[in-house]
Amino acid sequence: MCQLLGMNCNVPTDIVFSFTGFAMRGGQTDTHHDGWGIAFFEGAGVRHFVDHQAAVASPIAELIKRYPIKSTNVIAHIRKATQGQVMLENCHPFVRELWGQYWVFAHNGDLKEFDPLLNGAFRPVGTTDSERAFCYILQQLRARFGDQRPPLDELRSMLSSLVHEIATHGTFNMMLSSGGELFAHCSTNLFYLVRQHPFETAKLSDEDVSVDFAQVTTPNDRVAIIVTQPLTTNEQWTAFLPGELKLFIDGCPQ
Repeated sequence: MCQLLGMNCNVPTDIVFSFTGFAMRGGQTDTHHDGWGIAFFEGAGVRHFVDHQAAVASPIAELIKRYPIKSTNVIAHIRKATQGQVMLENCHPFVRELWGQYWVFAHNGDLKEFDPLLNGAFRPVGTTDSERAFCYILQQLRARFGDQRPPLDELRSMLSSLVHEIATHGTFNMMLSSGGELFAHCSTNLFYLVRQHPFETAKLSDEDVSVDFAQVTTPNDRVAIIVTQPLTTNEQWTAFLPGELKLFIDGCPQ
């Protein structure tokens, strides 16, 4: 299956260190070679990069590793295709507009017999179960709440119902963000950690790279990293419970 990477923080931060290790799983240290993508929120806008090439060989991935784009919410994905051909339109993350905001979504898993009626503004461009699930979520949110974004607790409750409904069709590890928060749902495998003061040195598991975060942060910085499998060998990662939906705001799990 695919792999997910998310970042949520209280100040704009680059994801170069985590993405460097994550990208190695796209064809070198793992077999996820059917495309990749990443989306960065910057204010109300989104920088969105996808490529049907393996991340380990993609010139665009090399750009991301060398270009420290700073963001408070990032979602990345490397693909091992289960449904849909290896084509650009099937690469995650997917982006749509709802309530005057961009929403970014990525999924790891395989949904069987999931073919909901999509009769509104949200339709898939590609042929993946993942994009169908994203369109269904946004359609149901729009049907439930209309033209105005609801309070966060109501949104979280509705999303909890939707992800558990979708997960009855198979594995549904996913990440979803509108730029002010990051939702993450676990069916099988998701882990997270929070980096905050006092910062220490972290060492990647997929690449011989270390970073002393004390040298590149301030005492007020806080960064949550969410990933399918832990990226570092010397940090304490916390596993999600199966069926758990977590909300991250300003680098804190809620």
